[in-house]
Amino acid sequence: MSGYYTPKGGLPPQTALMTQRAVFTEAYAVIPRGCFSDIVTSYLPGWRKTRLWLIARPMSGFAETFSQYVMEVQPGGGSDSPDAEPGAEHWLFITEGLATLTIDGTGHDVEQGAYAYIPAGSRWTLLAEGPSPTRFHWLRKLYEPAPDVPAPEAFVTSDRETPVRWMPDTQDRWGTTRFVDPEDLRHDAHVNIVTFQPGGVIPFEETHVMEHGLYVLEGKAVYKLNQDWIEVEAGDFMWLRAYCPQACYAAGPGPFRYLLYKDVNRHARLRGPGAFGPPR
Repeated sequence: MSGYYTPKGGLPPQTALMTQRAVFTEAYAVIPRGCFSDIVTSYLPGWRKTRLWLIARPMSGFAETFSQYVMEVQPGGGSDSPDAEPGAEHWLFITEGLATLTIDGTGHDVEQGAYAYIPAGSRWTLLAEGPSPTRFHWLRKLYEPAPDVPAPEAFVTSDRETPVRWMPDTQDRWGTTRFVDPEDLRHDAHVNIVTFQPGGVIPFEETHVMEHGLYVLEGKAVYKLNQDWIEVEAGDFMWLRAYCPQACYAAGPGPFRYLLYKDVNRHARLRGPGAFGPPR
């Protein structure tokens, strides 16, 4: 479980064909790995020797709850003030390199496969410590407190330390690495890793209110998005709005794995008089 794809940037040669698999529809978007070029990178205040690909942001009428970055921090780079948004909670998943992550004064050495949850209001820093760049996924969401439910605590774990929970009656072909207990109502979103062994399938069209971000870490598959079957491979990103039907067939010779975001465990927000706070 260490073959995580990480984009390296660069630009395609002038001799390359323009044709790619990028698509944006009313129900989903696909950003293939060929789009992760130097020309679409960005930078953030407070981050040193760092660039990123911003692959998801809240958009009215589409996915509205989260943002997702693919970060690349050069040796010695990082941040002592990563995010100025005090209400944001954070998930980090390291795909390459070494770093020191400090959360509320406690330091953690993180490397490939490490996973961290950082609650809203935490003070945290990250420093790339290895001889090569540290690359990781960073997901952000405004935390939604719930009455009589305490806020979750920070934790750091890893992919290899967390077992895959295989779906029943799938012969261990489809499962999820769950970093948080699904019944833990302190959490208002889950960021997990989904694994399919060759031939594994989602045998029905999932259609539900959860928003999804799916970054393919390893392998390839054919994925059903709304009415379309799309070929995807390691390094591709899929962005699904609420109610977009989805299914999957793992068609490659090896495991197909992706990092999955979904919002969970909270009431649907109502708009207008009597709603919980301002509309999103």
